Amino acid sequence: MRRPRLTGPSRTIWLMALTGVVALVAGLGLSQLITSPADAAAGAAPPAAGPITVPVERRVLATDVVLRGDAIYEDPASVLLETGDLEGPAVVTGQVPAVGATLAAGDLLLEVAGRPVLLLPGELPVYRTLRAGVAGPDVTQLKAALEQLGIDPGDAASPVYDAATADAVAALYARAGYPAPTAGADADLAVVGAREALRAAEDEVASARRALAAASAGPGPVDRIAKDNQVRAAQRALADAQALAGQVDPESGAPLVTASEIANLDDQVTAALVDRDALLAPTDPAQERAMVDAAQRARADAATALEAAQKSVLTPLPASEVVYLTALPRRVDSVEVHRGSTVAGTAVMSVSGAALQVAGEIAIVDGELVAVGAAVAVTLPSGADVPGTVQSVAPATDAARLRVVVVPAELTPEQRAELQGANVRMTIPVSSTDGEVLAVPTAALTAGPGGQARVEVLGADGATSLVTVETGLAADGFAEVTATTGTLEEGDRVVVGVASAAEEEPTSEESGGA
Repeated sequence: MRRPRLTGPSRTIWLMALTGVVALVAGLGLSQLITSPADAAAGAAPPAAGPITVPVERRVLATDVVLRGDAIYEDPASVLLETGDLEGPAVVTGQVPAVGATLAAGDLLLEVAGRPVLLLPGELPVYRTLRAGVAGPDVTQLKAALEQLGIDPGDAASPVYDAATADAVAALYARAGYPAPTAGADADLAVVGAREALRAAEDEVASARRALAAASAGPGPVDRIAKDNQVRAAQRALADAQALAGQVDPESGAPLVTASEIANLDDQVTAALVDRDALLAPTDPAQERAMVDAAQRARADAATALEAAQKSVLTPLPASEVVYLTALPRRVDSVEVHRGSTVAGTAVMSVSGAALQVAGEIAIVDGELVAVGAAVAVTLPSGADVPGTVQSVAPATDAARLRVVVVPAELTPEQRAELQGANVRMTIPVSSTDGEVLAVPTAALTAGPGGQARVEVLGADGATSLVTVETGLAADGFAEVTATTGTLEEGDRVVVGVASAAEEEPTSEESGGA
């Protein structure tokens, strides 16, 4: 049977009906995908809340103090020269050290006016030229410095600059390769004159002593015999005259001897006896003894003058030829003079300790944890760590901070070059547990009504209970805990927060960083 053919109007009606059915079906489908504002708000409501827990761990806890510091050379100092005793201008004539050079005790620091400036260990600055006979703490310091160099200065405990000290100074100059300083030609001439004066005084003493000895000994045998002979001759003449008394000359009738002649001969006998007695009488050589005393005093004065003259020519230590610095050896940081420069009271160079150190500042609360002698890890700019030691902890310029100075261990030349002038990190362990301990994240700790610390432990049944704990060292987000009420063991889960049931519980590492 043949279907009737649709005419134009009928076809249009059927198309319109089909389009309406399709639109109805699409609308019903889209209605399932569209959510109303009320339905959306209801769907955004959070699910029921639940606890976030992490396990109790056993671990070693350690606390570090970390700070940054600048690598510098220790104890910087400016070097000044004393040039007041120089007769001419203080011109630098050579031996200027290079920056970076190391200067040790006994080394030549500089050459000024053709003379060396020697470096010695000591704290007291130079303030005078040292000569034989002077005494003071600067002499004691010099002797100590010479002893450190292995040069014997004599009695090191004596503060007197003596001949042994002068000899030691001469040895110091010989070691440096320079002639020892002298007192000059005038001092040498003074020694020659003093020696001649002493010889003359000794001759005077000898002459006076001979005179005293002669005066004290009395007459000798020759003098005694001569005086005795004179007495006996006078007595014989008198006896002969007395024997002729009263006799006359037969021819002339005149007396052979007169009474006056006999009297004169008697006087001669008396005079001879007195003269002999005077010679033999004991004498008091007071005058001769006084002459000896005077001669001896003159000789003593001459000896003192010679000793002073000899001291004046002993090797001195001019103030312009020595510099004292502590903590030798030293590193030359800068040089302010060159050959031909004139030293005029300003620093000739700057030096620092030869040891490289790292200095940084830290808050007092952290600095009080740092002890002198503590081990330090110094991180080089390359990232490598080198060991070090805390040398000092002292107040900084800022009253609220402390200055920490660290000395690195032995460095290779490459490490020294890398560290010099760099700003680096220093890590100082200040406390650590003795082995592994029970530890929980600090976020798990709460305070009880009495201020006691406690943790909330999740049981196997899902219920939680509070366990009171005693806390120990805290580090890296964890705290050492020991249960004081209840029990707490490794693996127990403690509450660190609350989250929706859909959230995943954090690991111990995540909670430790909270």
